Amino acid sequence: MSSKTNSSKDQSLLLRIYRILFSNIRRAVFFSIFVNILVLSPSWYMLEVYDRVVNSQNLYTLGMLTVFVLFSYAVLEVLEYVRNAIFQEGACRVDEAFREALFANILKAKLMQLPGGSNQPLADLKTIQNAITSPALTSMIDVPFALFALILIFSIDVSLGWFAVGGAILLGMIAWINDQRVHPPLAEAHQYSTAAQNYFNGVIYNIQVIKAMGMLGSIYKIWGQKYQKYLSLQAQASDSAGVNASLSKLIQTIQGSLILGFACWLVLQGKIPVQGSYMIVASILGGRMLAPLVQLIAHWRVVVNARDAIERLDKFIASIPAIPEKMTLPPPKGDLSVEGIVVAAPNSRSQILKGISFNLAAGRSLAIIGPSASGKTTLTKVIAGIWPAIAGKVRLDGADIYSWDKKEIGPHVGYLPQTVDLFEGTLAENISRFGKLDMMKVEEATRIVGLTSTVEALEDGYDTQLGAEGEVFSGGQKQRIALARAVYGLPNFVVLDEPNSSLDQAGDLALTNAINLLKARGTTIVVVTHRETLLNQMDEIMVLVDGQVKMHGPRDEVIEALKAKQDPKPKSPDNERAQ
Repeated sequence: MSSKTNSSKDQSLLLRIYRILFSNIRRAVFFSIFVNILVLSPSWYMLEVYDRVVNSQNLYTLGMLTVFVLFSYAVLEVLEYVRNAIFQEGACRVDEAFREALFANILKAKLMQLPGGSNQPLADLKTIQNAITSPALTSMIDVPFALFALILIFSIDVSLGWFAVGGAILLGMIAWINDQRVHPPLAEAHQYSTAAQNYFNGVIYNIQVIKAMGMLGSIYKIWGQKYQKYLSLQAQASDSAGVNASLSKLIQTIQGSLILGFACWLVLQGKIPVQGSYMIVASILGGRMLAPLVQLIAHWRVVVNARDAIERLDKFIASIPAIPEKMTLPPPKGDLSVEGIVVAAPNSRSQILKGISFNLAAGRSLAIIGPSASGKTTLTKVIAGIWPAIAGKVRLDGADIYSWDKKEIGPHVGYLPQTVDLFEGTLAENISRFGKLDMMKVEEATRIVGLTSTVEALEDGYDTQLGAEGEVFSGGQKQRIALARAVYGLPNFVVLDEPNSSLDQAGDLALTNAINLLKARGTTIVVVTHRETLLNQMDEIMVLVDGQVKMHGPRDEVIEALKAKQDPKPKSPDNERAQ
């Protein structure tokens, strides 16, 4: 998340959204004044026809009134369109204010294995946008005008006013009951929806395994249980919201008629003037006064969803560590210093790396070897600046690599993870890291990893679309494409985790040539490997066991020491007799 966004962490998300929307709300309120006046045009037309035209039987008056009311209808529709456009603009402004920061934080949460490392925060932002453009917000703005209608009813007769207040109180109780009945199942439904979506994403990721071993039926049953629970809770919330919306609409209709009847009774009692228009005006105002509340209850699910989305985003934003402002640093030369780092997996207290320290001078190469689960991959993630250390520092040219602005240092770092992932887009875009496309550098990277002939054999060449996971290529080719991405632009610091795990003999040769070229230009290289061909190219070797450095030194010395441990000393005749 940007520093600007992080600096606002002490403010609630709702307050920040309000500040963004303030100018839009102010303009919408201005237009709402005229909307709430013109919405009474049909009622005014009815009163005028009843009082003027019927009594005078003047067709000209009827014609003029009709023209005027039609004109007011047209103006009303224009004003409604403008008001909706204002809120649409506000929704876009909210999206622009938070989208990029949320996207960056989602990726950060995914790397750190924190809650929220999915598309849910962006979905929550979309929910908030939908609420901004929904009738629920315009209903809230119309509430003060409902109070004005209530004042007019009181001006006709105080008892009529209190009668109308009674209807408003009844609707308020329905709104409260609506919230109590709708909010819990909606919140629980969201949890099951998220669980079902996450499970489904895992199914898609492992679809080949599921298909090959006939697991589809069992997997579908597990997913179906989660999804069915979501649908059940969603239906429960919808039923409650629907009943309350119908009930509120019924109360609005009844109140209009009851006010008319009560006003008539007051006329018969001589408490208000003997004029039919007063009764009709009171009835119309009584219904109009309740209209915003009825509209709000009808769209209460939107309000509840937006409120829950804001709460989730507040928690998500607060859970992501703030990134302080960073000063611009010169490009790194590749001088690596690891200072007593202690590393645990995100959200875990179990230490993977336990006080590792070593130095690697710029232009030198290091191979990291060791048994499975010794922390080799974790170490590559830390020295590449992906994971933080809970103690100690990893410095590149004296600067903390984890805190270094990745936009600034990224072009000077090459990283090849153990699991190769390519992205939807062209081959050239993948190699160039989706940055500014420099075809000379793309061709250079392709040539370094020995993929030129493969690319030339493709019908679309560098414009070949890779698809979501690079299905066009084999496992070995994908690893070489990822290697080309790592060496694109000839970075000064390269970290490769098992770079030849999927390579054939030709791929191994291409990798050897690539490392030799990088070494020749002074690139600092860290490689996790057990292949002898790569070990022989390295300047230094580190042996990692159980998260600790057991051996580190020049390549030949370490290899000799390892051989000495593997080859037991010949037994003397005396020792044999003693045994």
